[in-house]
Amino acid sequence: MITIVRLLADLLDHAHRRQLARVVAMFVTTGVLQGLAFACVVPVLDAALRQDWDAASTWLGVLAGLFVAHHVALTVGNLDGYDLACDLLDITLARLGDHTVRLPLGWYDQDRTGQLSRMASKGATDIASVPGHLLRPLIAAVISPVTVVVAMAFLEWRLALALLVGVVAVLATTRLLATIVGRGEGAYDAAMAEGSARVVEFALNQPALRVFGRTVHGNELVEAALREQKRASRRLLVTGFGGLGIQLLSIQALLTLVTALAVHLSLGGSLAPATAIGLLVLTVRFVESLIDYGELSSALRIAEGSLRRVLDVLALEPLPEPSTPAEPADSGIELRDVAFSYGAGSYEHSTRVLDQVSLTAPPRSLTAVVGPSGSGKSTLLRLVARFHDVTSGSVMLGGVDVRDLGTEALMRRVSIVFQDVYLFEGTLRDNVMMSRPDATDEELREAARLAPVDDIVDRLPHGWQTRIGEAGSTLSGGEKQRVSIARALLKDAPVVLLDEATAALDAENEAAVQEALTALSADRTVIVIAHRLQTVVAADQIVVLDGGRIVERGSHAELLAHGGRYLDFWRERTQAEGWRLLAGE
Repeated sequence: MITIVRLLADLLDHAHRRQLARVVAMFVTTGVLQGLAFACVVPVLDAALRQDWDAASTWLGVLAGLFVAHHVALTVGNLDGYDLACDLLDITLARLGDHTVRLPLGWYDQDRTGQLSRMASKGATDIASVPGHLLRPLIAAVISPVTVVVAMAFLEWRLALALLVGVVAVLATTRLLATIVGRGEGAYDAAMAEGSARVVEFALNQPALRVFGRTVHGNELVEAALREQKRASRRLLVTGFGGLGIQLLSIQALLTLVTALAVHLSLGGSLAPATAIGLLVLTVRFVESLIDYGELSSALRIAEGSLRRVLDVLALEPLPEPSTPAEPADSGIELRDVAFSYGAGSYEHSTRVLDQVSLTAPPRSLTAVVGPSGSGKSTLLRLVARFHDVTSGSVMLGGVDVRDLGTEALMRRVSIVFQDVYLFEGTLRDNVMMSRPDATDEELREAARLAPVDDIVDRLPHGWQTRIGEAGSTLSGGEKQRVSIARALLKDAPVVLLDEATAALDAENEAAVQEALTALSADRTVIVIAHRLQTVVAADQIVVLDGGRIVERGSHAELLAHGGRYLDFWRERTQAEGWRLLAGE
């Protein structure tokens, strides 16, 4: 319990830490008052059984005073705790949102959908439940029995010693259970996050799945994830109920021990029967508090797991930013002895992808990057856009290291068209204009013409104002790619990076986009990863990557004459584009 209070303090700002301290202090006060009220039952019963009504009235007055004080403290603590719970929910979501948008874009290369959605839903709710629902009963379940033991030490030290020994044993059992539940909860949360991600993926990719007959009963990834969810849930329940059974057994053993000791002392004459009855009543209430603690400790461990996962994300360091961003001289791109390994920033397992890569893309030029799958082409583009920082070497824009330029300033100067396009729920116009909301209608139409998107606008029932559905579900793959290209063109950045952006286009649209790329390179620096021949032929320079190294570079004609890897690439693509389906065959 102390651990989760400390973790909550790490999440909160100074003002809310003080509020948390007040809530804890009030709940501790409530527990002490509750324990004293329980202890007062002993002299009240003792006086009543001895028919000493004056003493009984006095102790009843004390009990009433403790009851009133307890309920005042309880009301104040609950109100403050509920206020903190509401603020904590907002703080958790706000800090997650503010921090994740500052994390390197490379962090999102992994599938974070399930992880983040679970943190922002159940995880945030679990965290907010701590001051709102868990702290008060948990603190009472600890402080009240401790107060009872201290009070009992003045009434009958032997029973107090027996309770103390029993408390230590029960708390040790509870701690062991919490550790076991914590491990199971971690596996359960991971299974739930994976299941959420697979269900979202399943919903977003229905067209492709149905084409290949992968309906609700045929998608192994979703079914496997849901089966693992079920197994993890069952393991967590079995662990929790099994541990709770052990706890209850130890608590009942404690109650039996204290009862037997009280009877023994009473029969031996060293403990008055009236006092023995009062102490046994006190012991029963003491045991009830321990049972409450055992039942709540699992919920506390689950909330602690959620809190730790949020704090782990918040502990991830954003890429360092310069205090004063430098100003690039032009739009030229240069890579100087760049090496990069995934894992250098602790986001993935270490894998060397690029090794001593040096490359210059002059201003107002078109550079094509080709090579086999896994050669590092996409990673090269991501380093230019500073999805990650290089492991060694430097990436320069206009003679300035992108680390000295800063991410925000870099993003203003770079447009990116990814191979995997994502469009947002909304209108076609909204999706294109998001790159530059202040663009004029004329600029929008020009970007649409170059992409080309204007024929899509003509086809849609409401033109630019047509809603395109979640992830652009009403558009074809090629149409979504063209919308993404229009979005990048409208941004009008001096550097344009395209990751196989023409892969989903038909021949006619590809030709139009190629003309747009050629026009773009007249006043922009364009780096494109492409397998399509027209992109390669039109490039000012071609860079061939293989195994994370540049093995060839030059113009199309120079590389063909050289007779190396590029010539093999060209022959493969020429043969592939020469394939035709003939009528009647």
